[in-house]
Amino acid sequence: MLFRSGLGHWAILCNGNYVGWGGFQKEVSEWDYGLVLTPQHFGLGMIITKKAIAFAIADERIPFVNFLLPPSRKNFGALTKLGAIFLGEIEYQGAQFLKYRLGTEPN
Repeated sequence: MLFRSGLGHWAILCNGNYVGWGGFQKEVSEWDYGLVLTPQHFGLGMIITKKAIAFAIADERIPFVNFLLPPSRKNFGALTKLGAIFLGEIEYQGAQFLKYRLGTEPN
């Protein structure tokens, strides 16, 4: 896995091949994390997310990370395994999302 540039969106490569994009986006005073993978690479989501979270933990500008997921999503086991907590439903640009937060302060 290779992440390009600093904060913002990254092109994500695996073995030199493009597998998707993702990264951190600041929304007012909070950081959101997003990840979009090509369908044949969906299985890499947790591996990539763990590397991104390690990046956030090492960056003092990011005290926590938000995850916004569509209400149609039913499986949240991966987020809870990471330690993210459910904050509630929010509306963002006219769409409903489930908001989760993960603290990134080093232990």
